[in-house]
Amino acid sequence: MPPIRVLIADDHALFRDGLRRILGDFADLAVVGEAADGGDAVALATRLQPDVIVMDVRMPGLTGPQATQRLRQAAPTCRVLMLTVSERDDDLFAAVKAGARGYLLKSVSAEELVAAIRRVHAAEAVIAPAMAVKLLDEFSALASRGGAAAEALTGRETAVLRAVARGLSNKEIAAELVLSEHTVKTHLRHILDKLHLRSRAHAAAYAVEAGLVEGDAQTE
Repeated sequence: MPPIRVLIADDHALFRDGLRRILGDFADLAVVGEAADGGDAVALATRLQPDVIVMDVRMPGLTGPQATQRLRQAAPTCRVLMLTVSERDDDLFAAVKAGARGYLLKSVSAEELVAAIRRVHAAEAVIAPAMAVKLLDEFSALASRGGAAAEALTGRETAVLRAVARGLSNKEIAAELVLSEHTVKTHLRHILDKLHLRSRAHAAAYAVEAGLVEGDAQTE
């Protein structure tokens, strides 16, 4: 079985060097590249297509979550494992929302890190125990806020959401609601923010589950 191809992305050269040396001791891992910031990480991952990217959250230029978001299209088969000193809730939520499959603190041991890389490569999710509680608390809060968030949508936003759930494109929604495509995109961005959703597909699924597809949309 070929080794797991790993890309390291961290703005500290000394840390990258130490991490490369650690991972080099394991026969089933192979470091194929190093990036000093988020932009380099996206460029290298696009070219090298590694299996796992071990990435810091806070870097110059693109942050780890921002780079992860871009990698979902540039290198869709790569899985991202965040390795950071940040225990901030917003960093954790941004990373998970962007599509990271793991979030570990830099205080982990070498064995724990290697095990996490293997698990992420195997399509599992890995969250530092200290951060997992925060994630569960946030999911619980989102569940309780869901109804209130939906009520916070304007009539026009609800109409756009219903149209998205019906499978209409932005151009088709614009024509149906007599809006510009730019305005439709703006409404959709507001919908995702208010409902704490990640993508257009998630918005469509939410609308169906919430029973918003049936009935006439109201506008304002």
